[in-house]
Amino acid sequence: MTHRIPVFDGHNDTLLRVRPAENEGGRCFFVESNEGHVDLPRARRGGLAGGVCGICVPRPPDSSGGPAASTGAPAPIDPEYALRVVMTALARACRIEAADSDAFRIVRGAAELERCLADGAFAAVLHLEGAEAIDPELEALWVFHRLGLRSLGITWSRPNVFGHGVPFTFPNSPDTGPGLTEAGVALVRACNELGIAIDCAHLNERGFFDVASRTTAPLIVSHTAAHALCPSPRNLTDSQLDAVAASGGVVGVTFCTAFLRADGRSTPDTPLEEIVRHVEYVAARIGADHVGFGSDFDGATIPRALGSAAGLPLLLDALRSRGFGGEDLAKIASLNWRRVLARAWRGHRPGAHDIMA
Repeated sequence: MTHRIPVFDGHNDTLLRVRPAENEGGRCFFVESNEGHVDLPRARRGGLAGGVCGICVPRPPDSSGGPAASTGAPAPIDPEYALRVVMTALARACRIEAADSDAFRIVRGAAELERCLADGAFAAVLHLEGAEAIDPELEALWVFHRLGLRSLGITWSRPNVFGHGVPFTFPNSPDTGPGLTEAGVALVRACNELGIAIDCAHLNERGFFDVASRTTAPLIVSHTAAHALCPSPRNLTDSQLDAVAASGGVVGVTFCTAFLRADGRSTPDTPLEEIVRHVEYVAARIGADHVGFGSDFDGATIPRALGSAAGLPLLLDALRSRGFGGEDLAKIASLNWRRVLARAWRGHRPGAHDIMA
């Protein structure tokens, strides 16, 4: 393998899997494991310098989790249950940081992200993957922002009071239902004002274009792929890709095999080249300035050849072999995410300085 370059990942589910210490059960973030995809030793070995760390609320243990009759998507969940799950995960992130802030740091702004990348601390951007824990009056949003929330997905793949997610059906179009509700429009406005990045992953097509027509920040779709290559509703059509580029935004190409393969199968027996194929397609369609990685580490089945965060140099080498030069690789690996997040976080205040401009 050639020289390693740092990677910033647009989406992972690692916070849901790890703990601050070994005696708490489950994986300790600071100790290498054979389970899952990310811990500190494997991240450092693979050059993973940080990422957007998602908190997705699973269905309650006593819930059937069956589809909503009108959409085929998973049924909505109770907001009070969602709030308990989110608070537990946020507390866990704070405790991991408290255990060793030189190794793991919650990032609240662009300058702090750059400091983490310079001094070797894992840069963790807190993200809600679905807004079920937020009340329609948005009071919880202010509290979460003060706790460090800097990225928000309006929906997971189920409806909530703000919008409608796409169901896990294959093959299908992302045009699966209505757009944002009035509360969803207010949520977009509040995120713009607070400087919280809005992530359109899991949001249906009409909701996506509702965000596109209202947000003042670049469009972000953190973990997805090209619908033209894999007709999953979770993937972006060419018109959606074009809208991301027009906004100056970024598409995080996922490592989830079910969204990469033309047959939609979820299997680790998927070549690494499937990720490369989608990166190539998106870069050819909208330019290398608008492509990043959105692995979905610890939340999806990924190619066995990649294995974990430690395998990221293999992916970079595969992209080099397909003609991606050093400048484009640096953009895809981290620079595009750093630029777009900095612009979203500044809240578009007049005269605010964008360090990545």
